[in-house]
Amino acid sequence: MNQENKKQKSDVYFSTFRAVVGDSLLDKLKRLIVKAGIDKIDFKNKFTAIKIHFGEPGNLAFIRPNFARVVVDLIKEKGGKSFLTDCNTLYVGGRKNALDHIDAAYQNGFSPFSTNAHVIIADGLKGTDESIVEVKDGLYVKQAKIGRAVMDADIVISLNHFKGHELTGFGGAIKNIGMGCGSRAGKMEMHSAGKPSVDQSLCIGCGACIRICAHSAPKIVNKKSFIDKNKCVGCGRCIGVCPVDAIEGAGDESNEILNYKMAEYAAAVVRGRPSFHITLAMDISPCCDCHGENDIPIVADIGMFASFDPVAIDQACVDAVNKQPVLAGSCLAEKTHHCQDRFTDTHPTTDWKGQIEHAQKLGLGTKEYNLIEI
Repeated sequence: MNQENKKQKSDVYFSTFRAVVGDSLLDKLKRLIVKAGIDKIDFKNKFTAIKIHFGEPGNLAFIRPNFARVVVDLIKEKGGKSFLTDCNTLYVGGRKNALDHIDAAYQNGFSPFSTNAHVIIADGLKGTDESIVEVKDGLYVKQAKIGRAVMDADIVISLNHFKGHELTGFGGAIKNIGMGCGSRAGKMEMHSAGKPSVDQSLCIGCGACIRICAHSAPKIVNKKSFIDKNKCVGCGRCIGVCPVDAIEGAGDESNEILNYKMAEYAAAVVRGRPSFHITLAMDISPCCDCHGENDIPIVADIGMFASFDPVAIDQACVDAVNKQPVLAGSCLAEKTHHCQDRFTDTHPTTDWKGQIEHAQKLGLGTKEYNLIEI
């Protein structure tokens, strides 16, 4: 984005969750995204990745599959071929491999019967199927590790749930495509300044880590694996292949740099092809949908947003949340001091501004926007 474009405002379209008889929220969502220009994308005979968070089993704050169906059906009307996608998690949970991940998606209602689209886990069975994408202007990431199916797609649509996050302050469009599209190794790169290590109490000495490593970093000693940090390059592929989850990333990156890396991963995902962003600001939980539970929302439901600009849509959502009163009974209501920044108040060690400002510097968009209500 050149300096002249940076001065321009991006259009962000908005619709409330108010509904009248005969006009459902699904109808409103379709009108919103069409008005925002999604139908200007040439979908005909194109593969379209709809990046969504399926929700960790036990979490109930994730986006309902009904909303995904609206996007899928519109793309089909335009002659496109879409699929719902996410990448496997770095942590041990219900979505750490493709089989468990698909089970979780179906359990939470994202079956082809309800959404009219198949689920493809972008980084494959064990989270090791990735494309290496150059980020030439990245300060922290020069080669992003992105789930291969996401990069194989011709078009990327981000359909995300806007909520708080304990590391990044909030999770919106940038996080959905940046962190969400990183393979397991990519997620480790974003979360870690160091290199993976082996929990000796869990290791069974099977040698899977040795077979996957191109640098001879893992060794078996006394029937247990350990990783030679001098040889390890931090690719994280051993994390994906360990059958007992004995290998874990360092998880020691600062929240500030994590946000910068996440923006650089988002740049790797969207550059060079059409992308569009849809955000639902509802059930605005204090923490990520990666949790196996969800606390009550910190503010009331706000509405639906749509834009071609991931930076502007995130800024618009932050501004909308910060205008809302704190919900009684929420964890935020228990705080004794409020500074009118709902996300910093909820997680004081975070700084959400970093991801927006860095994404703007990378040319992904602008935080200056025109809010157009539909």
